[in-house]
Amino acid sequence: MVSPPAEPGTRDKILIAAATMLGEDPTARLSVRAVAARAQVSTGSLRHFFPTQRSLLDTVVAGIYDVDLPDDPIDDHARTPTERLIAGLRLMLAHVGAGDRARQHWGALYEAYVASTPSDDEAATYLALERMGRHRIERWLATLIEEGAIPAGEIEQRARFLTTVVSGLMTERALPAEGVQVESEAAALRLAVHAVTSAWTQASTSDVAP
Repeated sequence: MVSPPAEPGTRDKILIAAATMLGEDPTARLSVRAVAARAQVSTGSLRHFFPTQRSLLDTVVAGIYDVDLPDDPIDDHARTPTERLIAGLRLMLAHVGAGDRARQHWGALYEAYVASTPSDDEAATYLALERMGRHRIERWLATLIEEGAIPAGEIEQRARFLTTVVSGLMTERALPAEGVQVESEAAALRLAVHAVTSAWTQASTSDVAP
């Protein structure tokens, strides 16, 4: 006789509830009280597993990114290092789609974080999403550096640059455009990846204008 599947434990219930809330609305307020209510557990139980809101958010967002990328392109050694990094950035762009879907995504972000001052919960959710996206790029860069495929250098600085490029392209997808946008997007990604995979020298403070 086959035993029925085990019920998820309290920790899993909390993570499932929070991930579901973000899946329904990427700008959802993942407050301790709201997530505990959705998971049907007490706030005390939630804080037992996740003492801070940041620990909850980081765990949930990390799990979402793992699901989104079961076959990480950085592991595809049939491609060149540059192609692997570009493929990863393309997957991040695919998350927002294009056309109406991109406009809806950008509109939701604008309403939640730009139109008015975000609450602490909203800001924490956004920062967790932004942080995990940047950390993913940092892992890709670290992998390529460890392989000796690209020069060593300041990983965080390069990841922030690529994050800015991807954010700009996401916004561009939501705006009216002339001609074939796919070609200009591909060119922008190639230029950005070339910038961070070619000989890299970290700018000293003397190179930065006051």
